[in-house]
Amino acid sequence: MKKHLSFVALGIAGLLALSACTGSAGADAPETTTSAPAQLRVWLVGADTPQEARDYLKTTFESENPGSTLVIEEQSWTGLVDKYTTALSGSDAPDVVEIGNTQAPTFTSAGAFLDLTDKFQALGGDDLLPGFVQVGSYSGKFYAAPYYSGARVITYSDDMVQGDAPTTWDDFLASAKSLTTSDVSGLWMPGKDWRDFMTFVWVNGGDIATQNADGTWTAQFSTEAGIKGLTQLQETFAAVSHAPKDGMDADQNIPFCAGQLAYLMSPSWMSGVVSAAPDATTPGCSTTYAAEGKLHQFAVPGLTDGTYAPVLAGGSNIAIPAKSHNPELAYKALEIMLSDGYQKILAAAGMVPAKVSQAQYMPAGEFSAAAANAAASAKLTPASPNWANVESQQVLEDAFSKIAQGQDVATVAAALDEAINAILNA
Repeated sequence: MKKHLSFVALGIAGLLALSACTGSAGADAPETTTSAPAQLRVWLVGADTPQEARDYLKTTFESENPGSTLVIEEQSWTGLVDKYTTALSGSDAPDVVEIGNTQAPTFTSAGAFLDLTDKFQALGGDDLLPGFVQVGSYSGKFYAAPYYSGARVITYSDDMVQGDAPTTWDDFLASAKSLTTSDVSGLWMPGKDWRDFMTFVWVNGGDIATQNADGTWTAQFSTEAGIKGLTQLQETFAAVSHAPKDGMDADQNIPFCAGQLAYLMSPSWMSGVVSAAPDATTPGCSTTYAAEGKLHQFAVPGLTDGTYAPVLAGGSNIAIPAKSHNPELAYKALEIMLSDGYQKILAAAGMVPAKVSQAQYMPAGEFSAAAANAAASAKLTPASPNWANVESQQVLEDAFSKIAQGQDVATVAAALDEAINAILNA
């Protein structure tokens, strides 16, 4: 088990060292004093946090803080930046928030979160995922703690795919095409899902944007490599996917559990989502396609055998809004979310936990190997405080959807580059 943990940890460290350190001037950290009973509002995004973890947080918090209650308010990833921008600057801010790792620098640099620098060691210190510590920091201060991570992998069921997993990028695409029927997508590819399918650009040598010596950014989709990747993406959309061309990457458990796809490219924690019971809050298919022994994952293969394709590093940070009405209680909730007990639950659900020491509790065998191999070659979005504005304006979603619909690749790429340059260099 120790050898296995080292394998995972090294993969994650390799990924997260890519994160760029940014910075901010937020409010002071809360003192851990006794506070009056109150209702604490925690914003979690999407259905990624398993129900067991939610129950653990609420039960533990309320038992440790008699008279106080904790309410989890689930938010949607769609439109999240705009919603947070409004909520965190108003008089009705929540007390603890989950924020995507790619979005964190925008809010730390704006002073939206409390300064937790003097709480860093108590929250986990050097046991915390280093790259997520970096994106949650600004000007040498710590504002948003790591929550969980997970790079993109391929998930499939024995009911839909037989035989060994493909070991090269071309073999993977060929396999997806061979498994496509009138009712089944060889690879499920919603048109707006740039987070999963940015891999097509990266594996062909392209990029989102590069930073110049003067600090400005230049988008890269119109380069030769970018066009090559987007063209292959368009050809694959047409050949293997029946997913909506204007669809998002949400609720992927539904087509998986309906037997509508062979391969699913998604964050590594998808194994935990589809393994849930059919009557769970977020329903899985533990009695059918994800039954024990049927579910598998592998890292997206690279151009040559034994290599892995670049994939987007997923995951979140957690923070206390500067305008929280209950900062002392919020810090206590944050402590629970970063406790070994809570992080162990996330790890068991297939997430790479915020605390490296808890990675040993990730599902054994191929699931951990897939996550670690994917993490070792994963990439992050441009380390610009303006990046969240790219996401909030959905310029990548719109461009990828147009490509899925068959529009001219060069024209779409040029417009996308223009939009990204304008936002990152504003």
